[in-house]
Amino acid sequence: MEDKTAIDLGLNLKQRIKQVLGSSLHIRHVDAGSCNGCDFEMMALCNPIYDIQRFGVDFVASPRHADMLMVTGGVTRNLEIALKKTYSAAAAPKMVVAVGSCACGGGVVGQSYANMGGVDKIVPVYVYVPGCPPRPSALIEGIMLALDRLESYSNREVAATRE
Repeated sequence: MEDKTAIDLGLNLKQRIKQVLGSSLHIRHVDAGSCNGCDFEMMALCNPIYDIQRFGVDFVASPRHADMLMVTGGVTRNLEIALKKTYSAAAAPKMVVAVGSCACGGGVVGQSYANMGGVDKIVPVYVYVPGCPPRPSALIEGIMLALDRLESYSNREVAATRE
């Protein structure tokens, strides 16, 4: 049996995607050195309980096809270049969501010779979704917050061109 809050969150998400993007949302997941806890919770979004594909969200293989990057893990030294290349390959505007405590600020590892710390030390971040790991419902709320920020950014851009 489906969780009522999961359905409500999904319907709200579908409505926000329609308002802001007009069709669907494509997400590219980037693992920058996580323990996979956040990755499992992110993939739970595709299970029968949440099933966010029915609300217009798809995970894609290429950053060129993505509207949003969801980054997990504190950025390790070996994955810093991969994150920068993925970010540069994504289309503008580049929405980046930092998922989990490690992506938000380095987590328990913090910053060391092998770990750069949070994602914002490497690329600009739109939204932070804290937790170790964050629940799928928190991830959906983070996606909606990113869409809100994109909409307000787009509205400011339109207003600036009118002046």
